[in-house]
Amino acid sequence: MIRAPYAADPANHGGREFGPRQSTHSHGSAGAETRGPRSEFQRDRDRIIHSMSFRRLKSKTQVFIAPGGDHYRTRLTHSLEVAQIGRVIARALGLDEDLTEALCLAHDLGHPPFGHAGEDALSEAMQRHGGFCHNAQALRTVMRIESPYPEHDGLNLTWDLLEGLAKHNGPVSAPNWALAELDEDFPLELGTWPSLEAQIAAVSDDIAYDNHDIDDGLRAGFLGLDDLMELPFIADQWRAVEKRFPHAPRERQLRELIRDQIGLMVNDVIEDTKKQVVGMESVADVRSANGQSGGFSPEMSAHERSLKSFMYEKLYYHPEQVEAAGRARDVVARLFAAYSQDATLMPGDWQDRLPKHDPQRARVIADFIAGMSDRFAMQACTEIYGERPKGLVNV
Repeated sequence: MIRAPYAADPANHGGREFGPRQSTHSHGSAGAETRGPRSEFQRDRDRIIHSMSFRRLKSKTQVFIAPGGDHYRTRLTHSLEVAQIGRVIARALGLDEDLTEALCLAHDLGHPPFGHAGEDALSEAMQRHGGFCHNAQALRTVMRIESPYPEHDGLNLTWDLLEGLAKHNGPVSAPNWALAELDEDFPLELGTWPSLEAQIAAVSDDIAYDNHDIDDGLRAGFLGLDDLMELPFIADQWRAVEKRFPHAPRERQLRELIRDQIGLMVNDVIEDTKKQVVGMESVADVRSANGQSGGFSPEMSAHERSLKSFMYEKLYYHPEQVEAAGRARDVVARLFAAYSQDATLMPGDWQDRLPKHDPQRARVIADFIAGMSDRFAMQACTEIYGERPKGLVNV
């Protein structure tokens, strides 16, 4: 594949905070790490995949809290689907597929248990201590918390990966405390646009959850075909599916609709991004641009905003979802209160790293809770309060 001039280059990346790792080879001499013929961005991707934080995504909420069915998305399966979409778009645009994939796989590592309900609870609990933001927590996770190496904290990822995580939604003018601290230690140029790989990872996230949340909502019975027909651009796609497959079972027609929607959005991103990058000769041109270079066309952006509004009304704010979210927030709030009052309830290694005073103390407690899976959080709450949380599984 021919690399586009505006693509990130693993041979010319922005460095790592702690420099290259060192290892002792069979000859007994110390030298640069040689664990397979991988580019620097491939190393980033592999470090993310092998991390415990990534594995825990298998038990973290995507839409439905602690789903009882095997076929609903979790943060892990969602991240894999985002990565698949991201690689397709990156390849079509001549971008670095490995960096794109790594960003897609890492983008949700900062999410606490129970999805946005858990984040709301942590934000409220941390209000006097600087707040909580899952985007900044993803950086904190890979730079300070997830620490498998003897020489340093964090996964020691490339600057390119870290800046993409920090600002995949665009320049950051007012970073919260967590991102500000990390940026001070390893400056990420927060005021500029990120690489196209990061921009494509962000829009791939939108494409994945916009459509797969519909799929899960239909499966759960929270959405119906009549609901979807309220959106003209989806209704058009549905009529095309019915025309192509008039005798297919309804369930298969609906899955075809989801695939068509994903394909439509992917092709739109590819075509519009090609227009935006005309004349760009380097990744520096992407970062210094006056606006976003990789994303939806204006027409598709309008459709996508309508879809998001629809999903909030019909699915995310569905009465059963709202009730389950309230119970989930209560679990996280009770855990934060318990650990704040009695640190001996936390595992020994977390007790050892706990500062004596706030806000640092509260921030480490938030780190511990943010890393929990849904299952672990419910188990911890049961052990502390003697009663298993109820009303969290609604599908």
